[in-house]
Amino acid sequence: MIKNKIEKLHILYKKITSGKEAVLHEIAMAEIPEMVYNSNAIENSTLTLEETEKILLENIVPKQANMREVFEAKNLAKITEYLLCNKGLELNTKLVLNLHKMLLSNIEDEIAGRFRTGNEWVRVGLHLGANPLFVANLMNDLIKKYNTTDDIFYMDKIAFFHADFETIHPFCDGNGRIGRVLINQQLIKLGYPPIIIQNKSKLKEYYPLFNIYQTTQKYDGFSSLFTLLLLESLHKRLSILTCPKIIPLSVWAEKNTVKGNIAANKAKRQTIPAFRLRDKWVISDKYRENIDIFTYFHENLKSNYIEISNS
Repeated sequence: MIKNKIEKLHILYKKITSGKEAVLHEIAMAEIPEMVYNSNAIENSTLTLEETEKILLENIVPKQANMREVFEAKNLAKITEYLLCNKGLELNTKLVLNLHKMLLSNIEDEIAGRFRTGNEWVRVGLHLGANPLFVANLMNDLIKKYNTTDDIFYMDKIAFFHADFETIHPFCDGNGRIGRVLINQQLIKLGYPPIIIQNKSKLKEYYPLFNIYQTTQKYDGFSSLFTLLLLESLHKRLSILTCPKIIPLSVWAEKNTVKGNIAANKAKRQTIPAFRLRDKWVISDKYRENIDIFTYFHENLKSNYIEISNS
């Protein structure tokens, strides 16, 4: 069901965005501060979204800022921009190591761009990363498996890769951020927009999935989470490109006599085409629930085409 939904939406997305690569790039570039803030905050960075925006957009560093966190924000932004500007990159060991080198440049150069070796063990909570003696081979096998497995849904492939990557924990530092960067590298390579894993919900929706995978080898939770975030990313771009006005979800709910908590739940489950802007749910002013999402965007496309043709 969800697979068919995302495939159907992707077809419409490609149709609507054909020839609009420049605006898609601008949308993604505008998301970089949010991507950087959330990914670093998941790793307990103390920078706020507003501080991250000032650092990246205005080169203004807060007086009390931890300079390591400032460099982490700038480096992660460079990586994200690099992936957005190089959409055809193949997933291989060289790419993974290069991204890690970019991440830790001028922070921990002695461990940047290489896997753990020797006695470089790492622990995250109760989880102990793979034996450093086997890390390189494990990573080579994981990348090969991703690139040669064609018989499962691509969101399941991405989910498995992320779960196993973080279980191996191949680097001395930066594993979480590189793991999330690679999710977007994989999506971009497939012709999809990037996603943002939210820091706010990490304890309920993200972290528990690692425990499940490490004890059961089940990664369907990651697949479900990433798919919902991808639907949100697609809904955002389709709304921006086809809808004349975007309003707060709370305003939409009031106009359509939908209780606020119910509207928020619908947004979270992506049964309505809502999306987040700076952590606030928004939606097209004209969306009505008596029409399915695919038909809604398709009708918007036809309407916009007719308006343009008659102008």
